[in-house]
Amino acid sequence: MKSSTTATGASATSRARRSHALGRLLFLGPGLLYLVAFVVVPLGLIVSYTVFRRGRFGGIVYEFTWENFARLDDSLYRDVVLGSLKLAAIATLIALLVGYPTAYLIAQLPKKWKTIALVVIVMPFWTNFLVRIYAWVVLLSGPGLVNSALLDLGLIDKPLELLYNQGTVVTGLVYSYLPLMILPLYAAIEKLDPQLREASANLGAGPVRTFFSVTLPLTLPGVLTGSLFVFVPSFGNFIIPELLGGGRSTMVGNVIRDQFLKARDWPFGATLTLALLVVLIVLLLAQAWSSRRA
Repeated sequence: MKSSTTATGASATSRARRSHALGRLLFLGPGLLYLVAFVVVPLGLIVSYTVFRRGRFGGIVYEFTWENFARLDDSLYRDVVLGSLKLAAIATLIALLVGYPTAYLIAQLPKKWKTIALVVIVMPFWTNFLVRIYAWVVLLSGPGLVNSALLDLGLIDKPLELLYNQGTVVTGLVYSYLPLMILPLYAAIEKLDPQLREASANLGAGPVRTFFSVTLPLTLPGVLTGSLFVFVPSFGNFIIPELLGGGRSTMVGNVIRDQFLKARDWPFGATLTLALLVVLIVLLLAQAWSSRRA
């Protein structure tokens, strides 16, 4: 009798576990299906393409080779990657220098004005990305609004060449991704206990020392997160260098696009994509490690 009761209890427990597992599978299923279809499968194709050859007229020839990885050491592509790193780093630094005081000021505003300021910050995201970049082309072109205003004021004799240089590309990157710097910084500054800064001031520290000894170290996770949010899309961007750089500022995103769409060298395009992905994963791991130590 006792053994029969034990068997019945074990069976009920087993059914409960199966029901629980089925419920979890139904709950997680759509998300897992999405990840498999749009992340795992494309990533698997990219990785597999890296070890095959390019066909004579494009496409893939399924002959194993490491040649695509050897081409990464070509000075042409190495310079493009280093140039992309430089432009992305400059854009990130400028975004940080602009974004930190902006986020700090927003955090000091009354609650009503904080909401309004944050809405203004994210408002550009409500407009199409291409439209915003084309707006910069209209503003900075020869007969654009900036040159027209400078000519009307008599400050210049002829239109300035404001477009198609690296400075314009950096300006476009900063403009496009500045909100991604401000929002994490604002969240980090908002969580900062004001009493810590008051204690620092009471102990004789000036505003500068309080900032570098208290405010900046405690908001470092926001700095790292915001920097990563700006650097990653800037590094792989190809629209802004194309429209604002006029093809003179080639970044790694432009090279990858050209390999797939113009040269039809899918294996090497996949190899460049994989290299870019590895760089970004390393940066993500470094940011996670730094955030845990901060």
